[in-house]
Amino acid sequence: MPKARVNGISINYSVEGRGEPLFLIMGFSGSKMAWFFQRGAFRKHFQVVTFDNRGVGQSDKPPGPYSMKMFADDTVGLMDHLGIDKAHVLGASMGGMIAQHIALSYPERVRKLVLSCTLASRQGGGGFPVEYMKRLGLSEDASDDELRQLDPKKVMGMVVSLAVNDRLLGMTASPLLRIFAGRLATEGVRGQFEAILGHDTLGRLPAIQAPTLVIVGAQDRLIDPASSDVLAGAIPGARLVKVESGSHAFFLSKRGRFNREVLDFLLGS
Repeated sequence: MPKARVNGISINYSVEGRGEPLFLIMGFSGSKMAWFFQRGAFRKHFQVVTFDNRGVGQSDKPPGPYSMKMFADDTVGLMDHLGIDKAHVLGASMGGMIAQHIALSYPERVRKLVLSCTLASRQGGGGFPVEYMKRLGLSEDASDDELRQLDPKKVMGMVVSLAVNDRLLGMTASPLLRIFAGRLATEGVRGQFEAILGHDTLGRLPAIQAPTLVIVGAQDRLIDPASSDVLAGAIPGARLVKVESGSHAFFLSKRGRFNREVLDFLLGS
C-alpha cells in the first residue's frame, strides 16, 4: 500500500476508481478497511481515497496530544500529496468531526460534505448517551478529565459492544472484536480519544458553506441521534436522514440504505 509523508508522519492510503475525488474518513480507532462495503459501490462513480488516521492502522502513531484540527490538516496534506484541489468529504463518527474541521478551516477544498453518526459537541444537545456513560462507570455529566483517565482497552471494548445493535451479530462478532480492540488500544488510540473530548464546532457550524448531508442510525447507542438534529439545524441548508433501526455502525449493518442515500446526495445537483 502506498504511503504519503504528511505533516511529519507517514499516512497509509489507497486510491480506487475514477471521477471526482471522494475522501472517506473513518472514526475512532478504525482503519481504512472499515470502508469495505462502501469502496466497491462508490468507486463506480468517484475516485475514492481511504486512509488510516494518525494513531491507527498502518499510519504512524506518534505520541499525543492529537486534535481534530491536526487530523484535518493531515487529510488536506494527503489531498496536496495526491494533487487534489477539491473533493467530496465523508466522515463517520470521529471522522465526521474531522470532516467538520476540514469544512470550516479549508472551505475551498470541499465540494459536498457528508456527516455520519457524529456530533458537533458533547455539550449543547446530543453527545454520548447515558447508557454509554453508565457502562463506563461514569455519570452523564462526567468531566473530560474523568474520561481521560479511562483505560483505552475499556473504552474500545465499550465502543465495540454498543456499535452494532443486531443481537446475533453481536454474539458472534463481539468476542473477536473485543480481542482485536484490546490489541489496538495503543497510545495512538488514546490520542484519538482525547481529540474527541476536545472537539467542539457547535458555535461555528453556520459558517459551513458546502452542501451537507447529515445521516445517522435512529438507534445509535454510541452518539445520541439528537446530535445529528443539532448538526442539521445549525448547518445552512443541510439535509437530515435518519435510518430506521440503524446502529452506530449502520454504514455496515444498513450498508445498502447508507450507500444509496450518500450516492443520491453526491450525484444529485
